[in-house]
Amino acid sequence: MVVSSVLTPEVLSQFRSKFYADPRNVQAQNVCTKTNPIEACISRKVLEETQHVFTHKIDTEGKPMTNQKNSGRCWIFATLNVIRTAFMKQYNLDEFEFSQAYLFFWDKVERCNYFLHNIVKTAKRGESVEGRLVSFLLHDPTCDGGQWDMIVNLINRHGLVPKPCFPESYSCEASVRMNSLLKSKLREYSKVLRGLVANGASDKELEDQIMKQMIVIYRIIGICVGIPSETITWEYYDKSKNYSCIGPITPIEFYEKYVKPYYNVDDKVCLVTDPRPSNPYGKLYTVDCLGNVVDGRSTLYNNQPPELLMKLCAESIKQNEPVWFGCDVNKRLIGKQGIHDIKAYDFELMFGTDVQIGLSKADRLLYGDSMMIHAMAFTAVSIDNENKIKKFRVENSWGEDHGQKGYHVLTAEWFSEFVFEAVVDKKFVPADVLAVFEQEPVTLPAWDPMGTLAQ
Repeated sequence: MVVSSVLTPEVLSQFRSKFYADPRNVQAQNVCTKTNPIEACISRKVLEETQHVFTHKIDTEGKPMTNQKNSGRCWIFATLNVIRTAFMKQYNLDEFEFSQAYLFFWDKVERCNYFLHNIVKTAKRGESVEGRLVSFLLHDPTCDGGQWDMIVNLINRHGLVPKPCFPESYSCEASVRMNSLLKSKLREYSKVLRGLVANGASDKELEDQIMKQMIVIYRIIGICVGIPSETITWEYYDKSKNYSCIGPITPIEFYEKYVKPYYNVDDKVCLVTDPRPSNPYGKLYTVDCLGNVVDGRSTLYNNQPPELLMKLCAESIKQNEPVWFGCDVNKRLIGKQGIHDIKAYDFELMFGTDVQIGLSKADRLLYGDSMMIHAMAFTAVSIDNENKIKKFRVENSWGEDHGQKGYHVLTAEWFSEFVFEAVVDKKFVPADVLAVFEQEPVTLPAWDPMGTLAQ
């Protein structure tokens, strides 16, 4: 007997009857008629039991609370939020921000150049423009996101500057329009480059063409964001109202002399936790065509169990060092209160079925239901009397309107399910884990979910 898959009037009538047979469905429908259906599932018990108090907290948390606004610069903000804590302590500052716009400018310039070289590379491989790889690259040639190794590339090549020396612009805080201009131009230039490759152009001819294209790209970015000065002069008052002046100095000299002695990005290592059976722990991975600087360091993923990442994050905080991390931020998040908790929502009670954790972490990656999309910083941790990690304090970059004046709280259970990456100082990492970085990395496809924070 063949069973029909058609939603006939009789089948739909059965659906309707079953829905209205349970009065809880009617009550839930009434609630959701005037209420956000997800917020209607918030657990009051979780709200009552969650407190922003921790057993271990870094000495100096950064002020003011930062705000990336309508841009995808979380990875830049999280990095600079982590770096500024040691800098503020060393120079006795009450408030301080490094310029996020400065690194944003250089990332746009470097990434456009990197993209154009990827177009040449894939054309030489014989990849079709209609194929999955080139289509993927063309979909978003210059997104705002990024990875830890990419921020290291920028800082080591271009240095850092205080925010007053290169302030925000409209296109920094709302990048979509500038990005649309760059995307169209990069796609136009991709056709030109692929045509040159097809016609047997030499490497020099291709490089000359990219340099001509980059002059135009640089112009667009410079008009929208501004162009950083070759040298800066920074004047400031410390907590004691003492005046100081640094400069004239280049941004790279500013980083080398005034920042690097207290936070050296090359001393930090990036660990990920990817539980998919195809990607065993204890192995090194990279993602095809993922990066931002030609001849820069590769984006590498040292894959380890979540328990190790959590332990190293806690150890770092106990030693007064904040931690950069990447996660799937929107899952089980109570946004207004800034609570990341597996029990934050009771979907079962509202909809008669659970949502967002019906699959394992590995299967959520495989089926596209979870991935790294946001970077933040850990600044505190709670550990109970049995030495069990309970929760973390999170410094976000969404301004003061979320959580406790911008700070979130994240449970250990949530960490295990939705945190994918953490950056800690190599001094905290066991020797056998550090040795993984000496392996030849396995290359994951460009569209792999482990690369989405930078895509």
